[in-house]
Amino acid sequence: MVTIILLLSCDFWAVKNVTGRLMVGLRWWNQVDDDGRSHWVFEARKASAQGSKTSSEAESRIFWLGLITCPMIWVIFAFSALFSFKVKWLAVVVMGVVLQGANLYGYIRCKVGSRKNLTSMATNYLGKQFLQQTMAKEDQTAS
Repeated sequence: MVTIILLLSCDFWAVKNVTGRLMVGLRWWNQVDDDGRSHWVFEARKASAQGSKTSSEAESRIFWLGLITCPMIWVIFAFSALFSFKVKWLAVVVMGVVLQGANLYGYIRCKVGSRKNLTSMATNYLGKQFLQQTMAKEDQTAS
């Protein structure tokens, strides 16, 4: 069990610090200010001036496929350990879900942007949809 948790930790570190940066140009970390406040930083690689991609589409798809399927597999393991009453393995499975889920959450935040940007995008989208529907109704009424 200890070996599996150590390997999970190594996988978490490798995905967070190496493969995410190299394969898709995303990275995230926690930064502590001088005041002792913790700030999460989510960063995406800027597009180059020539517009050429440094990572291929296939690498990006492999990265995201692995990043999404691994937490789902660990959740299946969690239900399996829970329903088969193998409580000693539940600690390992919970560690797998937490570490893989943290990587998934971090990279989604990198890809989409900060929560503030996500909220403003949703608000802008809904505002545009409302405006389009209102204008369509006015056009139908006018004709």
